[in-house]
Amino acid sequence: MARKSRKQTAAPMPAPSLYVHVALYIRLSVEDNKKRGCSVENQKLVLNDFLSDKPDFVVYDTYIDNGATGTNFHRPGFQQMLSDIEAGHINCVIVKDLSRLGRNSIDTGYYIEQYFHAHNVRFIAVTDQFDTADSGNLHGGIMLPLKNMINEAYALDIGRKIKAQARQAMKDGDYIGARAPYGYRKDPDNCHKLLIDENTAPVVKQIFEWAHEHVSLNRIVRNLNEMGIPAPSHYKKTTGEITSPGLIGSGKWQTRTVMKILESEVYTGDLVQGKTKIVDHQQVKAGEDNLIIAKCTHEPIISYELFNAVQEYRKQICEESKATPKRPYTPNIFKGKVFCADCGRSLHRQRAERRKGPDTYWFHCLTNSRVEKDSCKGATMQEKELISTVTAILEKELTVALGMSLPLFQLEARQKHEKDKLKIQMSAKRQEIEKTRRLIRGLYENFVQGILTNDEYFELKADYEYAINALSGEIEVFEKSMDSLDNQLARYRAMEKDAKALAQDHLLTAELIERLIERIEIDHERNIHVTFRFKNEFQGKAVEPCTTM
Repeated sequence: MARKSRKQTAAPMPAPSLYVHVALYIRLSVEDNKKRGCSVENQKLVLNDFLSDKPDFVVYDTYIDNGATGTNFHRPGFQQMLSDIEAGHINCVIVKDLSRLGRNSIDTGYYIEQYFHAHNVRFIAVTDQFDTADSGNLHGGIMLPLKNMINEAYALDIGRKIKAQARQAMKDGDYIGARAPYGYRKDPDNCHKLLIDENTAPVVKQIFEWAHEHVSLNRIVRNLNEMGIPAPSHYKKTTGEITSPGLIGSGKWQTRTVMKILESEVYTGDLVQGKTKIVDHQQVKAGEDNLIIAKCTHEPIISYELFNAVQEYRKQICEESKATPKRPYTPNIFKGKVFCADCGRSLHRQRAERRKGPDTYWFHCLTNSRVEKDSCKGATMQEKELISTVTAILEKELTVALGMSLPLFQLEARQKHEKDKLKIQMSAKRQEIEKTRRLIRGLYENFVQGILTNDEYFELKADYEYAINALSGEIEVFEKSMDSLDNQLARYRAMEKDAKALAQDHLLTAELIERLIERIEIDHERNIHVTFRFKNEFQGKAVEPCTTM
């Protein structure tokens, strides 16, 4: 998590030599959460204590990356700090210690020794007593690279230890998954051991028996749904194993769920783990050499013979399918856009092959055949009819939307007038900011001359900085308003261009559909409803995009 308290967008003024414009950078990684001295609050205390006797150090902003690794620099807070450095707002970066900047020796060295130097930025690591402004600091020659190498080695060592412990647990026959596989439950006395779940183990056994009898995956799914058996995610919701709504799904069995069960050796009593691994913080499929197999670690639900017979049959079906010559499908310009209005599921595009003439394509709902009989009213439409109907709807909607809007030249004039007003307001706010900055500079001079006490100086300085923050926020709102006006005009121009192209050649393309259409729904009476990406945001209301064939 990254936090940035404010954004300064005005062109930076040359910094007075009396002042150092400071960025405070704080990073807390996951492993640091266990260390009391590395908390965000502790780092703030160290940095604020360091600044307490340095009135010439003016904090521009504090940048925080919470839960971010130190082995790379793709962190939101750090990247925002770099942007502000390049905008000229910062000439000093302060961290609690070198490891807060990073634990990768090469990249950390690059930022300290090259990047900061090239941008005239001073770098200070408080507890390591490192300051690039100190030419006699030994860290710059020998200790800095050594310290960075130690930090990098520490981060790598933590990662290696975690992986080594997990792989040893796999070899010992411990189950390390977050949730037990469907058909099993975790032993309440040992979360790494699996026990038979009496409620779901019979379902797993039935699935394997159907597969052994050469029942298709689609038919197995229909059987399970028609029998009213909850899908694995919904069952685990009732047991409390799954609580996140995003993991629960529709509640219906799917072919991929059944396929996953049929491919899992866990039901034979063996544990085969290490099928995936983490690469660059992403979970990817691992090779055979990464697998760890532990035999007879828990009670089996099916026999080896049944499991192997099912695998052999599925392999045979797959090979026969690959060997069958297939004529390629034409591109689906409606991919991901067409849905059943009754059940909400995506409509399947099916081809009817012809010996003479081009093949015909249909969109139809598979819910009744693949999920549960009579669970949906169904929807069917030939692709050719869908194209012609959607083209007509789109042409009409664009014409109405553009016709009810201001003409382009009027819209441009109105936008220019609005932007000119915003520019005047922004200019006034920037002048107020510069005036307040001059007041802060005057405060410091009065403080040095003894006119102001320490408390008076910091109290007045805080008030002025608060005012600058507020003004900067107002400027940011104005900038967003200007961007919105520019985007609105660009969308109008794009709509106008698409409308002219469609009216000229009446050609519906995948690119046009992606730009302009969010969703197409077809019901059992062949009514089509189109939800558009664009809205008539300029003036007036658009017509209801619905038609009946």
